[in-house]
Formats: sequence, C-alpha cells, structure tokens
Amino acid sequence: MANPISVLIVSGSPVAECSTDILLRRVAESLKAAMPDELQVDSTFVKLNDLQFRPCQACGEAPTPAFCFYDDDLTRVYDRLAECDCLLVGSPVYFDSVSAQAKAFIDRCNCFRPPDFKNVDPNHDFIKLVGRKRPGAMVLVGGEQGWYEGARRVIAGFFKWIEVVNEGTLIFHSKDFNRKGEAKDDREALSRADELGRQLAAILIRDHRGSQTH
Repeated sequence: MANPISVLIVSGSPVAECSTDILLRRVAESLKAAMPDELQVDSTFVKLNDLQFRPCQACGEAPTPAFCFYDDDLTRVYDRLAECDCLLVGSPVYFDSVSAQAKAFIDRCNCFRPPDFKNVDPNHDFIKLVGRKRPGAMVLVGGEQGWYEGARRVIAGFFKWIEVVNEGTLIFHSKDFNRKGEAKDDREALSRADELGRQLAAILIRDHRGSQTH
C-alpha cells in the first residue's frame, strides 16, 4: 500500500469548537471521504492557541539545517509542515487580518526560505527548503461587514513562501458573533466545505497518479 496522504490542518482561532475549526475539519473529512480506498489519509490538527512558542525574533542569520533556532512547541509542527501533501489553514478575521496566533506562526515560518548568505543561488536572495508544490486551502471566519482581503493576502503570501498552491478560500460570514460554532448549522457553508474537500481530493489523486507514472 502507498504511503498515506498527509494533510496538515492549522487553526489560528483561540476559541474551542469554533466555526473556524468546524469548517477546517469538515473540509478535511470531505477530502478523506473522496479518496479511493487505496489512498489512505493521515490528518493532523494543530490548534495554535494550545501551543507555547515565541514570536519571531528576527535573528538575522539562517538556522540551517534546522527550521528555526528556537526549540519550542512549533518544532514538531515544522516537519509536518514541510512534509505534508496538503495544507489547510484557518483563522478568524481580526482587524482586517489573521489572528495573533496565526500571524505569529506564519512569522516563525520565515526560515522555510532562509537568507542565501553564502550565495548558493545567485538568482535568489532566499533558499527554498521545500522542493515541491503542494495543494492547500484557507478558511476565514468573520462578521457580515468584515473585510477579508487583508487576511487572505497574509495566508496567500505564506502559502507561496512554503510552496503551497492555494486551491480555494472558504469565507464564512457569521451573523451572530456571540454564537460559538455557528457554522455547524449553516448548510450552505458546510456544503461549500464539502465541495472544497472534494476539489482537494481530486488534485491529490491526480498528483499521486502522475507521480506513479514517472
């Protein structure tokens, strides 16, 4: 049997059982359900708010061969991030951007492209540590009057930095910010999550079968 398809799910919400987590899990469940029997899926859910880690300290030098100089709760996430076949990232929208937890995580991943101090690649200022493209998607949750483009750009830039291709953005407009987990009762949002999961599964199946022919 082939190695399992690795799906990493990262939630930047500080709230347990929130709409962000519900929709991220729903996308992952739909992806898994759409995979053929011969392709198993190994998914890992990371709740950033449950981890202890320092914000980026702008060290000014490359930590190679490690991903970062600091050994904390993100250390175990780095390998999964580098090796995953698909990445799902979700965040509530705070002040037109991602949450503090999501932004701190993204900043700490800066060294996935460490500065090229030794001129290894004269055509680029940074060295790519991840050598292959992977599909990914994002989930953004906010109010009906929220502006989502700022948060989308942050995650899109992060995806590009770590060689993830954004295959879809699921936006959920909450009608009542006092109601935790509102998305679980929103059929339209759940349907869109299901469709996004199936779309990602189709890409993963195609990529897997393509790799088998080379």
